[in-house]
Amino acid sequence: MENYLGKKPQTASIDADILAEQHGYTAVKRLIDAVGSAVGLVLLSPLFFVLAILIKLDDPAGPVFFSQIRIGKDGQEFRMYKFRSMCVGAESKLAKLVEKNEIDGPMFKMKEDPRVTRIGRFIRKSSLDELPQLYNVLRGDMSLVGPRPCLPREYQEYSEHDKQRLLVLPGCTGLWQVSGRNALSFDQMVGIDLEYISHRSILNDIVILFKTVKVIFVPNQAY
Repeated sequence: MENYLGKKPQTASIDADILAEQHGYTAVKRLIDAVGSAVGLVLLSPLFFVLAILIKLDDPAGPVFFSQIRIGKDGQEFRMYKFRSMCVGAESKLAKLVEKNEIDGPMFKMKEDPRVTRIGRFIRKSSLDELPQLYNVLRGDMSLVGPRPCLPREYQEYSEHDKQRLLVLPGCTGLWQVSGRNALSFDQMVGIDLEYISHRSILNDIVILFKTVKVIFVPNQAY
């Protein structure tokens, strides 16, 4: 499998000099993140309203938004926001489903997860459930593009090698999401994330953002 750089993802360690050389890039990236997330929240507010209505109609008992503690840059915790796509109390039901996990490694993925609501399946397929993370980007918890933030329980199982994917701000979308997503193994995800970090640039971020827009209209392996 190849990514947009035309190379197979590597799993080598990240050189500290690479991050140091990207200092100018990170400053410009933060400006783009701040402006892009603010504009996105304003322009997408009508869509937020429609999705909120659909979520409440589908499952009136639960809230529209879902928040969860995630692990971000340098292992720091933050609260990430999404549109709710699962039934109320979904986290408490996870223990009974762990044995049905369909992906190796710390992550849990199940294609026919019974906790997902009807509207939830649609917004997860199209990644519309991720839109509230624009607020996280505006706050500086996340970037528009970067590795996905992991859960605390996943982080506890990370090796030192795996933790390298947290050397940069996590993103709403990233190279993993547009390169196969749930069809890939955990090790492949880590390799792709490290490849992205080693070759970060504004141009590469723009390419990923355009590919993400395509995923919204032509859903990939998200579930």
